[in-house]
Amino acid sequence: MSAIGANSGGTGAGRKLRLGMVGGGDGAFIGAVHRIAARLDDCYEVVAGALSSDAERAQRSGAAIGLSSDRVYSDYRTMARLEAAREDGIDVVAIVTPNHLHAPVATAFLEAGIHVICDKPLGISLAEGQALADLAHARQRVFALTHTYTGYPMVRHARELVESGAIGDVRLVHVEYAQDWMAEADNQAAEFQSTNWHNDPKRAGPTGCTGDIGTHAFQIAGFVSGIQPNQIMAELHSFTPNRILDDHVQVMLRYPNGARGMLWASQMATGCENGLKLRVFGTKASLAFDQENPNELWLTPQGGSAQRLTRGRVRGAAAEAATRVPSGHPEGYLEAFAQLYRDAAAQIHAVNAGLPVPAASAWLPTVVDGVAGMKFIDAVLASDEAGSRWVDLAV
Repeated sequence: MSAIGANSGGTGAGRKLRLGMVGGGDGAFIGAVHRIAARLDDCYEVVAGALSSDAERAQRSGAAIGLSSDRVYSDYRTMARLEAAREDGIDVVAIVTPNHLHAPVATAFLEAGIHVICDKPLGISLAEGQALADLAHARQRVFALTHTYTGYPMVRHARELVESGAIGDVRLVHVEYAQDWMAEADNQAAEFQSTNWHNDPKRAGPTGCTGDIGTHAFQIAGFVSGIQPNQIMAELHSFTPNRILDDHVQVMLRYPNGARGMLWASQMATGCENGLKLRVFGTKASLAFDQENPNELWLTPQGGSAQRLTRGRVRGAAAEAATRVPSGHPEGYLEAFAQLYRDAAAQIHAVNAGLPVPAASAWLPTVVDGVAGMKFIDAVLASDEAGSRWVDLAV
């Protein structure tokens, strides 16, 4: 590995892509993360935005990140129409709004011929998600979904190990995503629960914790293991007084090959910060990954000693392609996010040029993953409403 990583310095496909953003105005955490990720590999330039529906806040937010005032919008439909008409209009839009706006915003830009990078979940209903998938396919636009954790080099190495047969046939999949932010006293207050969009079904969708972090757990489990459950049994729960949506979910998983699994996600897990953990057990060996220690992966062969594999030292095409700095120099969340942006840039350049999608970017989460996540949410709801019975899941 070179001193600055194998693939540092953009996609190698020519000019920077012109990026627009919807949402992410001043004070918004995830908008800033997207902009950092887009800049990290020199693949994009942010040139336009509808950063707020409030015109004054939109202009203030646009000025803060250096946008020209004539390319700051307070309406995303206007932005899609005007940017599509410009010779120097945006190539791709990043959508960083609350969930209920994902589908209408993405629809407007896809119909204008503009590629999309969208936060998860894909929308607030399966029907919305499927319509987006159909539209993206019909318009032949790239639609990336920011399941960030699949951008980590060691997650990609884990998938490569599974695909190579290194752990044998998968028997067990265990994934958990534990946070405690909802348990903070201020966030337990009635005022927070009545005003925060994460507890509003009209803006968050039909689930809370499940759609917010449960979909991350579900997606990374399938990404690494290579298998998807065909039946689930789920229980939703809220520990928060008077909360409408769930703050905790636990799910049993059955797979077509006979494997079994467990998924639990909670925003009430006292003492947990961002505890996304995955274990995959095969007939030959097991893998273990902890998102809070993303530069290492544990491989334990049956009857053997646990092996600590580290980013920058493993020899594998997938990990090396997602590595930027030498071993011992930690890479983390922002770099993983940037990897998705780099993969998306490579795909957008290829599609625009009428070329096949580069193999190195093929693991980018897309609208297809988004539809699978919406199907998972629907199955969790169906199982819970039926008294936690087993229900079918086809993804």
